[in-house]
Formats: sequence, C-alpha cells, structure tokens
Amino acid sequence: MTHKRTRSETDFDDILLDKSDLSIDSELLESDLSSMDQPLPGKLYIIPIRYRPMFPGIITPLIISHGRFAEVIDRVASDSRNIGLVLIKDDNKDEISALDLYAYGTAAKILKRINLPDGGLNVLINSLRRFRIRRIIAEEPYILADVEYVDDILTDRKSLELKALTREVLSKLRILSDNNPLFTEEMKLTMLNVDEPGKIADFVTSILNIEKREYQDVLETLNIKKRLQKVVRLLHKEIEVLSVQKRIQGSINEKIDKQQKDFFLREQLKAIKIELGIEDDERTREIKDLRKKMDSLELAGEIREKMDEEIGKIMLMDGSSSEYTVTRNYIDIVLSLPWNRKTPDAIDIAKAEKILNRDHYGLEDIKKRILEFLAVKKLKPDGKGSIICLVGPPGVGKTSLGKSIAHSLNRKFFRVSLGGMRDEAEIKGHRRTYVGAMPGKIIQGLKICKYRNPVFMLDEIDKLGQSFQGDPASALLEVLDPEQNVEFRDYYIDVPFNLSDVLFITTANTTDTIPQVLVDRMEIIRLSGYIANEKYEIAKRYLLPKQLEQHGLGKNSVKIDKKGFMHIINNYAREAGVRNLERQIEKICRKTAIYVAKKKKLPAGILDLKKIRSYLGTELYADESLIKITKSGLAVGLAWTPYGGAPLVIESIGVSNKKGGGLKLTGQLGEVMSESANIAYSYVQHLLRDREEAEKMFNNNIVHLHVPAGATPKDGPSAGITMATSLYSMATNKKIRQGLAMTGELTLTGRVFPVGGIKEKIIAAKKAHLKEIIIPRENCKDLDDIPHYIKKGLNFYLVDQIEEVITIAFDARQAKYKNHKKTGNPECR
Repeated sequence: MTHKRTRSETDFDDILLDKSDLSIDSELLESDLSSMDQPLPGKLYIIPIRYRPMFPGIITPLIISHGRFAEVIDRVASDSRNIGLVLIKDDNKDEISALDLYAYGTAAKILKRINLPDGGLNVLINSLRRFRIRRIIAEEPYILADVEYVDDILTDRKSLELKALTREVLSKLRILSDNNPLFTEEMKLTMLNVDEPGKIADFVTSILNIEKREYQDVLETLNIKKRLQKVVRLLHKEIEVLSVQKRIQGSINEKIDKQQKDFFLREQLKAIKIELGIEDDERTREIKDLRKKMDSLELAGEIREKMDEEIGKIMLMDGSSSEYTVTRNYIDIVLSLPWNRKTPDAIDIAKAEKILNRDHYGLEDIKKRILEFLAVKKLKPDGKGSIICLVGPPGVGKTSLGKSIAHSLNRKFFRVSLGGMRDEAEIKGHRRTYVGAMPGKIIQGLKICKYRNPVFMLDEIDKLGQSFQGDPASALLEVLDPEQNVEFRDYYIDVPFNLSDVLFITTANTTDTIPQVLVDRMEIIRLSGYIANEKYEIAKRYLLPKQLEQHGLGKNSVKIDKKGFMHIINNYAREAGVRNLERQIEKICRKTAIYVAKKKKLPAGILDLKKIRSYLGTELYADESLIKITKSGLAVGLAWTPYGGAPLVIESIGVSNKKGGGLKLTGQLGEVMSESANIAYSYVQHLLRDREEAEKMFNNNIVHLHVPAGATPKDGPSAGITMATSLYSMATNKKIRQGLAMTGELTLTGRVFPVGGIKEKIIAAKKAHLKEIIIPRENCKDLDDIPHYIKKGLNFYLVDQIEEVITIAFDARQAKYKNHKKTGNPECR
C-alpha cells in the first residue's frame, strides 16, 4: 500500500537558470567532473520536478523543499550521487505517486549541496543522459525505479537536411535572442560553442518559454532529425508571438510618446508666452471661462467639488481624445442647468380666474380646485404642495389646463409625453460610461426652460410601458414625491438637483393602468366629457375663431348657427371631448378656403344643414336608433370608458334546446362582467320561480345574452342590474319603458351596490336624450358634484333592491321611487 504525502512535504521551486547565487568548491567540482565517465546505475532514485523537464548537458541549481525528496539527496550524496529527474503530469496535484510521472526523464549527477534555513536543499546538478522508466521498484519510503538509458538516433551525421535544420535552428534562435533582453551573453556564447545537433536542440528548447507538454515532447523525441524539426516549429511560433508583442508595444509607445511630446510642447509654449507677456492660450482661456461660469452659478458642496474635479481633468487631457469630448459635454450640460435661477411667482387669483375662464368653458369644479391650489401657493410659497393628476377622456382640455396654470403663475411650461416610454433612462438618464449618454427628460426640460421652477407636464402617464430596459413608472416615484425630489439624482449628472420648486402636473385617461404607489403620490382631479350645449359654446367661442385664423379666413367667412353646430355635434362628433368636433370645423374651413383661393363667391349667410352635409359627408352616427326599446329583452345601461360615458344596449333572447336550459354570453365580456351576467341569470330565475311560463322558458331554452358592440372588449360589474332587467323582460315578454337607462352592481341576494363614473354616465345619458336614470342609492352623493345644468330635465331613481328596478322599468306610475327634484339636491333617504 502506497503512502501519500501532502504537497507541503514534497513542494519545490522551478528550475533556476541563473547560477550566480551558488558558490562551488572548485576542488570538489574537479573531483566530481573527473568521475563523470563512470557508468550510470540501472536503478535510480526519482526526484519529481514541476513545470518543465531537465534536458541533458545542463548544469543548474535545483531547490528541493524539506521532506522525503530532500532525504533522497542525503541518501545518495555519500554514494553514487546519481538521481533521476522526471516531470510531473499535473502541476496542481498535492500528492505525488509514480503514476503521476511521465515515462521519460533525465539522469543527473549531484555536484554540490547546500542546506537551506527552512530545512530544504539547494543542490547543483549536472544532467547527463535520457532514460525511460521500465518499472517502479518501490514508492516508499522513496521512489526507486529500474531505468533504461536511451541514446539519440542519428542515421547520417553529414546529411544536408540535418545541417540545414541545425542552421535554421541557430538562425531563428539568433533572431529571438537579438530581440529578447532576457537572453544573456552566456547563453549566446553557449549557443555558438555547441556543435552537436541533438545538444543544440536540447539547449534551445530549455531556454524557450513554451507549454509543459511541448518540453516533454522534445525530451521524448530520440530521433535528432525529428527533434530539430519540432524545435524549428517552436522557434517559429515564438518569433510570431514576439512580432505581435513588438507591434503592440510599439503602438503603445508611439501613443505615449506623442502625448508626452504634446504635453511638453504645450508647457514650453505656455512658459514662452508668459515670458513674452502674450495672453493665455486657448485651453487656458477655456478653463478660465468655465470656472467663471461656475462661480456665477454659486455652486456649493458636492456639486462644486464635482465640477472642480471634472475641470481639473480636462486641463490634463489631449483635446482630440474621446474622453476629453465626453468630459467637456458633461461640464457644459451641468453648467447650463438652472441651479439657482427661478422665475418670481406673480400669483394673482383674480387674474388666474380670468385666464382660466378665458381659455376654458365649463369645468367649474376643476377651475375652483386649481384656484384653491394657487391660493395656497401664494400664502405659503415654500410649501411643497401636491402633484396634480388630471384624469379624463381625450380632448377635454387637460393639456391646455396645464398651460393656463403656467400662465397664471408666470412660469415656463414644459411638456413631456410619456406615452409608450419603456426605458428608465428616459427619466433618470444614462450613466456616462455608455456611448451617446445623455440626461433624462427631467434634466433636459430644466435645461431648456432655463429656470428651476417651471410647470412640468407629464402627459399620458397611464400609458407608460415596461421592458428589459427598466420600468419608467418606478423611476417617477422619486420625481413625484415631494419628500424625495429635493435631492433628485440623474444618472448622467450624478449630483443632486432640487426639484421641489418644479410644479408637476400629470395627465391620464384612466388611473387603472397607473401603479398604485404612483397614484398615492398624486391628487386626482377628474375631468368628465362635455354635453352637447357645452360643446356648442366651446365651438362657437374657441374652435371656429381659431380655425378661421389658422386657415387665413376672415371672421365672417364661415357662419354656423346653433342648429348647425348641434347637427355637427350630434351626427359627426359624439365623443366626450371636442377634438373630433374641431376636426369637423377644420374640414368646413378647408372647403371654404378652396372658394377663397379660386376667387369664387362664398355661400351667403349661415350654413344650412344641407351645406354642412355636403362639406362633411354622410352622418357618422344614426339618430338614436340603437338605443330605442323596440321589443322585450332590450335594456339600456350606462357604461364608463377611458373616453367618457356611453349608453350600452343589452339584448336577451331564448333559444329552444331539447337538452335543457343554460346561459350563453357574447360581446367580448370580461371575467367580472361574465360573473355579473351569471348572477343576474340566477336571481331572475329565483325571482320568477313561481311563474310557470317563465320557469318553462328557462328549463327548455338557452338564454343568449349579447352586449353590442361585439368587437369592443367590456368588463366591470356596473351592468349587473341592466342584465337582470333585460333577462326579466325577455322571460316575461314585457317591454321596458322608453327613455330609461340604468347602472348598478347586482349581488346574488338582489341588493344593488354603488358603482363609479356616475358623472360620465349621466353626461352620456344626457347626450343620448335619455330622460330617466336608475342609480344605486349609495351613489346619491355623486349627484351633488354634477352641475345643475347637466341634471336639468333628468329624473333620477335611487334604488337598493333589484325588485325596485324592475318595478320602475315596467310601471311609470311608481313615482315613489323617483326622488330627485328638478331643482336642488336629490333627497337621499
């Protein structure tokens, strides 16, 4: 059984080629050299060596650390002094056995030994002959091997090919030695004095810096011709590596030399100009200008230290280097920011109210809230205030409200569209390590405004996206938090900037897609859509004069009366906002511009409906035909969408089925709406359980409930009572009263729960000429927030149970449920 020792017992250093550190007793050396002709023994103690093998014909020191291999040296020192040096296959192996050794090695004679302080030995050895291990005689306590000495194979010493190979080796070695300072004069002298091809190959290989396996391959090659061929290939590879190394080193030295030369020349030029009294050079003037600009900004603390550091860098940089350009751009951007520059707030509440009324018609609640905000800002200018989020359908004036607020405050206005933004760096900037790095939109906007307290509008905040580049909504958390944005740190400028003076206003069509943590940082102000009368006033006061001016037409070029405007509103522009209405007016102005350009006579007087139709084409909307109750199974609900309220017709029919009853839903209903339909179906069945005809209909027919338009996805619980009323109408074959709409969530026990978007739904009912509206009783408080002119002409029914809804839907005489007066607030009892 072989006993393994650890690496600490057998570790030793690589072979050393420098022999200057070892002093040799000359008399002992002469006696040892005189005994070299004695025959070598057939059995050798093996000393494993690492990293590279020993080649014959070399005298070199060898360091052996304390352990069993040091004991081998003590054992043979008094005997033959012969040892076998064999290379280890794996340098990283801690425990060494005979299996870890190569088969070929080199026999060596110990010339001198010196004991080292750490217990190891420094021995001077002379390598003599190659050998091959026949078998391992013993591994413990020392490795003893039976060896066979092998000679070089040389078929023809005078062969021309052999001479050519030898000369090629010497020639390439000369090239290598001339370009490598590590080749000493002693090595070059030895190379000239060796005349045997085999020894030349061994010597050259021993001084090359090659792979371990390549050394051993040359050692095991006995045929001198093949050995020389291998050495030629190794030399060729070394020369190629040296050539690449020289090219790289030359390139580096050339660049360094140029930079040093430029630096010294600049310094000399600077000294000459000082002696002659000539003004500063361009670089010096540039640095002075930057420092002067920095002083004018009154920077302090971390910002000042950072700028001093960056300006100090460019003083030492080459002006043509890419790093100089990056650093200079950074300095320019930082120094262009309004660190301490603000526009003085001139808050005049009366003036602000006048501006809001001038720029916007209606929106009374919104204007009041903005005036309250401005009043607080005037009384406490240093107050952090709140972030305003204007939520409403497109085209109702969210962006223009932001501009009016900026005008009221006498501040700069900057708008950033967040729609589709997916990269976090758009908000917080890129780090300067990236090519083409730049600050985020916040810092860019401040740079453009040139003041640190603008009105900053973040438009379409509900349409932020996410991607592998980050989540911009998360990056906005710091921006929109008054407690955190006092030290907003953009990744590009990498110093804190105070955003507390910026008035942030965000806009959205809905809050559903905005992360809740972001919603919590903002005060939501909802803008509902406009009714027809409001659209008429907006078109008459703002849209028509604006389009006449933009088309270069006179004030009286286009005349439209209220009847004409209402026709356009009801038949071409029914959306919640006025954007499409403006497009229709723009189209009329374009048609008129053709007459003017051709110098034709304009239509006299006010445009009639026929002329409007000729300008705008066929009406886009039919005259309320979709919401007329023509048969049983139809019910009109009120829905909320991001684009405002809308009437929703729900249809139900029974389809005969021999396999029994059931419920079928169509119209792209969402999960919540589908659940509401199933609740309505179950409760109506429960409600009609004592009516034989209705029970028979449910048992023998599949009830198909459809919600147009089928191409539009729909979801939410607010259609619960509408679906229940539609199913009840279908099951009892009774028509619901004309002009009635409803909204409310239905529970499985028949209770009616409150819903959202009441104002938008009532505006939609008003536009659809629906006169009576059923809403949950708990939504009574929402009626208080709706302007009187919108509620005028409408009757409201407040209900708690579905039975009340059904009674009102089929019997107009049940006036006891009608609890809203035409004037004043609803009686919420």
